[in-house]
Amino acid sequence: MRGLYAQNATLLMDAGADVRAPGAAITLALCGSFEHPPPCPLAAHHTSAERTGGTVRLKIIFATEPERLAKVRRRMQEALSAGSVAGPGGAVTAWVLQASGAGELTAAEREHARRLADG
Repeated sequence: MRGLYAQNATLLMDAGADVRAPGAAITLALCGSFEHPPPCPLAAHHTSAERTGGTVRLKIIFATEPERLAKVRRRMQEALSAGSVAGPGGAVTAWVLQASGAGELTAAEREHARRLADG
C-alpha cells in the first residue's frame, strides 16, 4: 500500500523563469520523461509552485510504497540540487535551491495524494 507524503522546497529563480520547470525536473527524475501515461512508475506526484519576488516555494505531494520513500526523496533532492532543466523544446530554466525537506500534508492535499495513489 502506498503511503502519502509531502516535500517542500524553496528556490531562487529569475523573475522571468518558468516556475513549472523544477516540477518538470522532478517528473523527469521520478518517471524518466516529462510526459508518460499513468501511473507514475516510482511515485505518483503533483508539484505546485508559488512565486514571491525571486523566491519560489514548491510543494510536492506524492504517493509511494514506504520502502521507496528514501529513494523518491533522494531523486527529488538531486533534481532540485542540479539547479536547471532543459525542457522538451530545449529551453533551459535555472534556479538555486535554498532548502528542501519533508513537509506536512493539509487535509485537501491528503485527499489529492489519495487520488494520486489510486492512480
